[in-house]
Amino acid sequence: MKIGITIGDVNGIGPEIIIKTLSEPTLLKLMTPVIYGSSKILSYHKNMVPETNFQFSVISHADQAQKGRVNLINCWDENVNITLGKPTAESGKCAGLALDRAVDDAKAGLIQGIVTAPIHKYAMKLSGFQFPGHTEFLAAKDEKKESLMVLFSDHLKVAMVTNHIPLKEVTEKITKELILKKLQIFNRTLIENFGLEKPVLAVLGLNPHAGDEGALGNEEETMIRPAIIEAKKSGMVVAGPYPADAFFGNNTWSKVDGVLAMYHDQGLIPFKTIAFGEGTNFTAGLSFIRTSPDHGTAYDIAGQNLADPSSFMNAVFKCIDLVRARQEYRDDRANPLAKVKKQAAGLDD
Repeated sequence: MKIGITIGDVNGIGPEIIIKTLSEPTLLKLMTPVIYGSSKILSYHKNMVPETNFQFSVISHADQAQKGRVNLINCWDENVNITLGKPTAESGKCAGLALDRAVDDAKAGLIQGIVTAPIHKYAMKLSGFQFPGHTEFLAAKDEKKESLMVLFSDHLKVAMVTNHIPLKEVTEKITKELILKKLQIFNRTLIENFGLEKPVLAVLGLNPHAGDEGALGNEEETMIRPAIIEAKKSGMVVAGPYPADAFFGNNTWSKVDGVLAMYHDQGLIPFKTIAFGEGTNFTAGLSFIRTSPDHGTAYDIAGQNLADPSSFMNAVFKCIDLVRARQEYRDDRANPLAKVKKQAAGLDD
């Protein structure tokens, strides 16, 4: 399979972790990488990682990607000023150009998945980028009304109803319909991409103590609980709303397949506390697979050869796994006999 890799913010650690990750020869046996970025930028960062044996071939189109080699598509021709450790309009523009080209190729079926190196939201804003982050851009570019931000490790999967918006806007954004839509995407994702036949989902409340029956807020009773009831009627296994602190504090999270949080930090603070460095960001609900590491641009160590590539490497492996899982699911759906054979062989739980 061909996996696209976007270069991310050229002033951050993205190019460094890409170089370190793709220097691992095992990866080239599992997939054909296509980097979307700039050969000049990559060569500049390569000089800062002298111990790696990293080589790449420049191609003009994803169809030209060679197996067993690292391939790179130049997404811009002009020279770029690299200002390590600082967000600039140039670094944001470059990240956007790489991302746009990779998504076009994914939609055209030229690559099967995308792994995105970190971007800096302020740099993206300086460049005129009209979206708060990767997730929102990908959904718009893929012409999806709703997508779902999912952070997952081997033991925990957390998704968010709202993503990159100020906390004061969360209550305005949340509706029964939005919660239900996110549950539907989450449920389908766990079946299609993670191989769970009947996922068990937990939903967190919005207010402290999940509202205490209206004493601390009524969103649980007017929006969240009705969405859960509607989801159950459609056949999903959903429980909640749970008080977020107790849910994670008493280990309830380990007894379910997925957790739906109402807003960004409600889900990501416990996730990163439990699984930081092991987690992968996955955008569910798209026509293609997209993953990313669970960290940012790390401007403070950019260009110092200190960046740990393990989270990015994990995101690459997870992208490969998710592409395979989705393909196997669709093959089984298209060929019921294959499903029966797998069940008979004890290979399908």
